[in-house]
Amino acid sequence: MSFTEYFELLFNDYTLRTISLGTAILGAICGMLGSFAVLRKQSLLGDAISHAALPGIAIAFLITGTKETNVLLIGALISGLIGAFWIRGITRRTHLKSDTALGLILSIFFGFGMLLLTYIQKQPNANQAGLDKFLFGQAATLLARDVWFMATVTLVCLLVLLLFWKEFKILLFDADYAKTLGFNTKMIDILITSFIVLAIVLGLQTVGVVLMSAMLLAPAAAARQWTNSLGIMVVLAAVFGATSGVVGTAISASQNNLSTGPVIVLVAATFVILSFIFSPSRGLLFRQIRFIKNRKDLQLHKTLAFMFDIAKSHENISHPHAVKILNNFHGYTKKSLSKLEDKEYIRVEGLMWEMTEKGYDFALNLYNQQVEEND
Repeated sequence: MSFTEYFELLFNDYTLRTISLGTAILGAICGMLGSFAVLRKQSLLGDAISHAALPGIAIAFLITGTKETNVLLIGALISGLIGAFWIRGITRRTHLKSDTALGLILSIFFGFGMLLLTYIQKQPNANQAGLDKFLFGQAATLLARDVWFMATVTLVCLLVLLLFWKEFKILLFDADYAKTLGFNTKMIDILITSFIVLAIVLGLQTVGVVLMSAMLLAPAAAARQWTNSLGIMVVLAAVFGATSGVVGTAISASQNNLSTGPVIVLVAATFVILSFIFSPSRGLLFRQIRFIKNRKDLQLHKTLAFMFDIAKSHENISHPHAVKILNNFHGYTKKSLSKLEDKEYIRVEGLMWEMTEKGYDFALNLYNQQVEEND
């Protein structure tokens, strides 16, 4: 199926429209909340919580004996919250660093979850359980009620972000200052963590345990490259996440035997790569361009400083000098001479050059700055 056919089906096919809308909403909420995880340097939090949710899914199935998605996700939410607050408790009450606590919870919970899944598979009719879809996701199982639930959670999350925006922002950048202002930083931290857990649990059905952390972090990492404003970053991350969901679904639907979840993650990773390269402020391309420009400017300033040393020895700064005298300066090139003339710092007539008033003042300013730096 081509992309043209996909967009036609998007308006006509109920199932495809439901999946596309669901992945877009998931990408948006993951982008918004992932921004806080990235800025709080908790990039592994999504990975740990998504893996910590697995035993909750298995235990919910063992207790209820049902494959009802909402029941399994409630189990995942409880297990994820337990894992998140264990991580928080370990880092606060022991001497272990956060990365150690994240690694411990991830491995312990995921190992326990895999053990339970193995146990379930050996039970009668275990092949009908279908719990393996939560490992890598299965977007095709999304129903309209799932999408409505995602939309409701996203709306609640957005309202909470707007309501507590000042508190979240202060806690994010200066927790100690937030305490001095009388904010309950513990409750704010719990609120942010709980919403992150909820977003991860919502995405398990679509993206899966293994890839959910990428869905949470990739849009935020891409958005961080384009701005220094928290508000703009949150909006950009939501846009990148939603676009990744829609484009990933389109690619998956247009080709045979392509899982939607992994494709969505790959599209989100593409946004990250493009942002790392083409971001005007932090991108590798523009950083290299600025480096080359600064190096050329430095070479130009060195040439002008050498000419300044020659010109200042004369009462008349516009006293003509032979171009060949510049051969004593190894950094001199005809191209740099032409650029200095274009900037009206010097005038060149035949084989002679003279410094202008503008060039002399600029070179004198450079000289004074160099003296101040040396002092």
